[in-house]
Parts: sequence; structure tokens; C-alpha cells
Amino acid sequence: MYASLTRIPGDMFADFEALQRQVEQLLGTRGWPSSIRAASRGAFPAINMGVTPETVEIYAFAPGIDAAKLEVSVDRGVLTISGERANDLPRDSEKVSVYADERFGGSFRRAIGLPEDADASRIDAKYRDGILRITVPKRENAKPRRIEVKD
Repeated sequence: MYASLTRIPGDMFADFEALQRQVEQLLGTRGWPSSIRAASRGAFPAINMGVTPETVEIYAFAPGIDAAKLEVSVDRGVLTISGERANDLPRDSEKVSVYADERFGGSFRRAIGLPEDADASRIDAKYRDGILRITVPKRENAKPRRIEVKD
């Protein structure tokens, strides 16, 4: 009997997923960013970004960095996180051979576009336990507000 006649119709999503994997493999698009604001896999530091009614919250996951070597700056609506992480691998020698080096070491730089309603003049950045938390308040005139209706 034909496989298409014996298959349960509930496999439609599995078929679409298989087709998507085949197209990605054909076009070489695997590993693209998950959204327009995201970077490709392996970008350092990894970033989560979201909004609340009051703020834009950015979390940069950057373990093993001295807070004094982190720099956060903003220019024309683009927030830049830069710094350097020491490479603590031993150097190759007769006694030491490195077989895997998956931890990023060296200087880095990430640029993130801020939403138009972000107030770049009041940015707060804190680094603790390997996580850089950046809070950008929204402009007062961009926040939703209730307008009283008068008689």
C-alpha cells in the first residue's frame, strides 16, 4: 500500500518541519537569527531583550568578565556593549595540548537598536553573577496614560 494513504493526517506539521529543514539545508540558512533584532548563534554575549510598560530590559549573559572591563554606551538609539574576556587556556607546549576551545576569549562588541520610545539619557547598567542587566526607561510622553473625561 502507498505510504501516503496509510499515514495519519495529524503528521502535517511534521511534514512542514521536514520540508523547512530540507530548504534550510539546500539554501544554507541554518543558524540564522531568530528575529530581526537577534544575532546569529555564537554571538557573544548572548542577549535577551524585552519590554515592560515602563522600561526596556536587556540581559547580556557574559560570565567570567571583570566589570571594570565592560563598557556600555549609547549613540543615536544604538546601545553598544563591549569589553574583553581573558582567555584562560594554557598555551600549547610539549606538556599541554588543547583539544577543545569552545569558550570565547578576547575582545567583543554587540550593538542593539533601541526602540524609539526608549529614553537613552537615563540608562542603568548592573553586572552581577555573570549577567549584565541594562534597564532603559521609556520616555514619559511615550507611556500610556489615562485621560480624564470632564463633564
